[in-house]
Amino acid sequence: MDRSLLIFLAIVVIALVALLLWFVLNRRKNPIKVDIGGQTPQAKGGEGDTTEKGFKRSLLGLGIFSGTIFGVLLARLWSMQLVGAEEFSEQAELNRTRTVTSPAPRGRILDRNGLELVTNRPSLAVVATPDVVDDEQEMHLLANLLGMPYMAVRRNIQDATEGMQSNRTVAVDVSRAAVAYIEEHPDLFPGITIEERSERAYPYGTLAAHVLGYTGPVTAEQLESATDDREKINYESGDVVGQAGVEYQYEELLQGIRGERTVYVNAAGEVTGVASEVAPIQGSDVVLTIDAKIQKAAEEGLQHAIQVSNAKGEGGVGRGACLVLDATNGEILAMASAPDFEPSVFVGGIATADWEQLNDEKSGYPLLNRCVSGTYPSASTIKPLSAFAAFDSGISTVNSVYNCPGFWTGFGEASGQYCWNHNGHGAMDMRSGIVYSCDSVFYEIGKAIFYSDTPEALQAKYRQWKLGEKLGVDLPSEEAGRIPDAQWKWDYFTGWTDDDRVWHGGDTTNLVIGQGDLLVTPLQMASVYLAIANDGTMWTPHILKEVRNSNASGSVLAYEPTGTPIEESKEYLAFARDAMQGVIYEEDDAVASHFTNLPVAVAGKTGTAERQGYSQSTGWFIAYAPADDPKYVVCAVIEEGGFGSTSAMYAVRDVLGAIYDTPDTSQAVSSVGAR
Repeated sequence: MDRSLLIFLAIVVIALVALLLWFVLNRRKNPIKVDIGGQTPQAKGGEGDTTEKGFKRSLLGLGIFSGTIFGVLLARLWSMQLVGAEEFSEQAELNRTRTVTSPAPRGRILDRNGLELVTNRPSLAVVATPDVVDDEQEMHLLANLLGMPYMAVRRNIQDATEGMQSNRTVAVDVSRAAVAYIEEHPDLFPGITIEERSERAYPYGTLAAHVLGYTGPVTAEQLESATDDREKINYESGDVVGQAGVEYQYEELLQGIRGERTVYVNAAGEVTGVASEVAPIQGSDVVLTIDAKIQKAAEEGLQHAIQVSNAKGEGGVGRGACLVLDATNGEILAMASAPDFEPSVFVGGIATADWEQLNDEKSGYPLLNRCVSGTYPSASTIKPLSAFAAFDSGISTVNSVYNCPGFWTGFGEASGQYCWNHNGHGAMDMRSGIVYSCDSVFYEIGKAIFYSDTPEALQAKYRQWKLGEKLGVDLPSEEAGRIPDAQWKWDYFTGWTDDDRVWHGGDTTNLVIGQGDLLVTPLQMASVYLAIANDGTMWTPHILKEVRNSNASGSVLAYEPTGTPIEESKEYLAFARDAMQGVIYEEDDAVASHFTNLPVAVAGKTGTAERQGYSQSTGWFIAYAPADDPKYVVCAVIEEGGFGSTSAMYAVRDVLGAIYDTPDTSQAVSSVGAR
């Protein structure tokens, strides 16, 4: 309720009270005495009640009532002229003005060294006033000049999503020749003007495309979400917003503040002038942890690994992932996924054919960031954690020795399982079981755990190391993976017989070597190795380094790394690090030859995952360096690339070569192919 109405109601109440008071007083001055015996009423004492005195009282009452009414009217007039003058002036001003907004340039996205990965470029746009839609000839001329269908031009001019008084965008990225013609012939194009806009630009093409993401028009869901949550950006239909990657994750930082222009309008709603204008403010610059040099090496190394596996007749699908973490704080230095895509195809709106191709299974789903969204069986890269489970359960010690016959029959001949080395490794202790990736050693561990008092010790250990859950990376679409257990199997395979749905010993021996229904992401496994490398601290992987104001130097906001200690024996962690250094230099001379010329020692693990429904295995290779003072963790996965040592290894070696400026000179090819 506005202030003037409250004043009016208060005056009316006062007038009614005054009128009521007059009647009460009048009754007291002229009481009537009634004889209970039925005689004629008489005035109480003094003079009688004559006609003349009654008329005077009525006249007095009428005067008071009329005076009250006039008082109320005068008070209301005073309220409107003085008290409510400002309010009515504002309402009148609103009736003759409209506010038109304009989009702000988005903030830039930079690598850790200030290199522009995403920036803005100027773009010339043809815009029209709303009344151009009434001029058929002008629209036909404009359509011919721009090379657009007439109906498209008409539809764009009719589009009022940016406001009834806003100019309508007809076309963006218009050629200089068309712009020059319009400006030289204003008589042919009344109501048509040229505006300079800002569009996203990608100076390095596809580099880090999955990290950066892309932009697109705001969706109906995003508009509704912004309306429901007042703390979010107040979008308008037609706004360009982040739809994937960092563009989406840090939309509230990158999206600037819209400009506002107040215009005068006449009774028909036509703009007659400009009252005031506030320029838009560009969004903040986002600095990533990505190092463009290492990112380039990861992408090229991933392609190299794919090419090598293709040349051997394995692979051929062209899909995989490669990422690099800073072992000291969890920063993501590089994140590559294949196949990649060109973010610039989304600028100005993506064609239907391009969108369908980017979401097609035959194309390998190029928009999928396989580092955080791809899930795979971990294969032998899980074996250090399986060893920890055995140690904690008392199943094994670091000195335990097992025999590998090549074909393990711990659950009977009919349920036998092969080691990757069908000829057998012979006697193996726990260290050599990891160095040579002997499956039989871990089959024995799996069998012992299955029959122990803690039959799900493996699952507990994997979950302790944060497998099966999202790590909280600041990128969209992170997958949690899967740690299968007895309950999951029973609930998942509802179409199987009860006996098949029950967890069996073979499920545990599959799980202990990273096969079966286990699913992990490359980011999860890289984080596991990061924690092993730095003696038990798992840093939360992150992509944001700092935020900068686009109009000022210095950092506005800096990311603070967070880490979680993993409760694991220091003795066991040291054992695993020693064994993984042996994987690089002892398992296979061919693999070792690729790393011996590096200026630092390397530790790591291979893995080869068999996947149901796939013709070839998925190759893993995870390493960290320097082995004695870890700084970098590199993880690569090649889908259907065959053995990890003959596919993913090349991606890891290329990345380390770029970091230490030492290219790989070895031509040796591994013949071991350990899982």
